[in-house]
Amino acid sequence: MKYLLKQATIINEGVSKVGDVLIHNDRIEKIADTIADASATEINCEGKYLVPGSIDDQVHFREPGLTHKADIQSESRAAIAGGVTSFMEMPNTVPNALTQELLADKYAIAAQSSAANYSFYMGASNDNIEEVLKTNPNDVCGIKVFMGSSTGNMLVDEPTTLNKIFSEVPMLIATHCEDETTVRKNLELYREKYGEDVPMKYHPVIRSEEACYLSSSMAVDLAKKHNARLHVLHISTAKELSLFENKTPLSEKRITAEACVHHLWFSEEDYDQKGTFIKWNPAVKKAADRAAIWKAVLDNRIDVIATDHAPHTLEEKSQSYFKAPSGGPLVQHALLALLEKSKQGIISKERVIEKTAHAPSVLFGVENRGFIREGYFADLVIIDPSTSTKVQKDNILYKCGWSPFEGITFSHSIEKTFVNGVLAFDNGKILNEKNGKRLTFNRKD
Repeated sequence: MKYLLKQATIINEGVSKVGDVLIHNDRIEKIADTIADASATEINCEGKYLVPGSIDDQVHFREPGLTHKADIQSESRAAIAGGVTSFMEMPNTVPNALTQELLADKYAIAAQSSAANYSFYMGASNDNIEEVLKTNPNDVCGIKVFMGSSTGNMLVDEPTTLNKIFSEVPMLIATHCEDETTVRKNLELYREKYGEDVPMKYHPVIRSEEACYLSSSMAVDLAKKHNARLHVLHISTAKELSLFENKTPLSEKRITAEACVHHLWFSEEDYDQKGTFIKWNPAVKKAADRAAIWKAVLDNRIDVIATDHAPHTLEEKSQSYFKAPSGGPLVQHALLALLEKSKQGIISKERVIEKTAHAPSVLFGVENRGFIREGYFADLVIIDPSTSTKVQKDNILYKCGWSPFEGITFSHSIEKTFVNGVLAFDNGKILNEKNGKRLTFNRKD
């Protein structure tokens, strides 16, 4: 296979420059101002952006056990349609990925069905430290610790266990941080006041700033105490940002942080219209929190942007406050949403690519992905900035069939996506859907 991408605006490593890229088999063979190769299939990219595929470090694709909501095949198809060429998936499936055998089962499923490159977190519980310590840091993205309960009931809350995890695990520890005692106390207060019909606008009061900060600060304290490699997921409050610094180069940081698209797009003002469709854990909070998270993304206190893609069925999301699960689907539209913010002047195109491709690659030590470099895997996305995309039922690829962005028209469109050199998505059509490879890592954890 050879493709010659001609005269694209290549957005890569902080620079936008017009040039050619030659793909040969699964790799980028050459990058130059102009390339001639009669044996290659030529694609005219004039006026189009060429970017490295996004690496999404937090998704829930629901397989095994919850495949009425989503599965690896369906959601990876949606991912490549959105320019996400690699994903890291969470362990709160059914059964929870708490043993090496169960983790291996997920890799086996992905090897047969994933349209995108994949890795899976090993799950931690209050009593599986022996299994956690068997995890291979060269081909598993990290260890996931739920320091607050969320979908899947994998809460790790015993102090002895947390100390053991942070002191003994030699690789990246990714945490969901919400203080369980605070959340439960707030839940009971609002249940007493409203019964089962708590208005959605109180979700960020129940899963509060205090709950987030208490847990995130505990995780950071544990990491500092044991010199652990900590990655705090989906920061949702301004207060938490004081826990992170921007003086150390990303490749040398021991404590890093992630922001998610929904916390950068929505605020509490959207609950009246969107209701449970923007119910996430941690909650979408105040506009002031959103603004502070954007500032931290731009000054590098927050290192990466991800999705926390977590689909549920329309029927599940249409229930009352206590019954409607938290989470929503995002991988198909995350890059488009961020490019929209770029058009609005909030973030540059170059920083969007840094936070969605370069930084995840550096942060996790992903081998040969996340950049447009000769010799790297050809995970590439062609974006048309002159063709808009309206999100509507008939073009949503999520198995759950809905999106919190429904009705929104984005200014850009994802035209083509290459995964390992294969043209996998082209102008609205999935062409190759089982082309993903297992991610490997070269890390200093």
